[in-house]
Amino acid sequence: MGKALLIIDVQNAILKDKGTAGRQPVIDAALEEVVARLRNLQDKARASGVPVVVIQHDGPDGHRLAVGTEGWQVRPELAPQPGDVLVRKKSSDSFHETELGIRLEALGTSHLVVGGCMTQFCVDTTVRRAVSLGYDVTLVADGHTTADSANLAHVDIIAHHNETLDGFDAGNAMIEVRRAAEISF
Repeated sequence: MGKALLIIDVQNAILKDKGTAGRQPVIDAALEEVVARLRNLQDKARASGVPVVVIQHDGPDGHRLAVGTEGWQVRPELAPQPGDVLVRKKSSDSFHETELGIRLEALGTSHLVVGGCMTQFCVDTTVRRAVSLGYDVTLVADGHTTADSANLAHVDIIAHHNETLDGFDAGNAMIEVRRAAEISF
């Protein structure tokens, strides 16, 4: 059983208008840095023959990620390439009512390397679910991001989740948090 790279919800409008006028440029810049790190990990995974799985959130009509809109599209830098797996979802849990588990099983996956958006929702929910399903997880410490909340800056949300999730386990499966530069395939 091997590794797979799982990239969650890095879509054109994932953080659109999620910050105040003064904070949005900071949030957008952080997203660009995460996209670059994830792209580098995609390249390393593909070069090593490690499967790349891209998760795409299907929002309802009127949502910033409404199906078929420009905002719904996966960022072009991270868009699935031939041989990659695309899984669409409608909830924060990438496994909930999707084919993700079946696809990972078919690939012989036992360890997920995970990055993407949004930290406290889809990333957190998916990595916790993955561990409860028996997958070991490496969460890319500098490869997930979000917007500010009413009380916390995005960097604080990210730091909190990195600290909270590092060492989280269920049975024999566990999450470890590592920076992108420390991850190899």
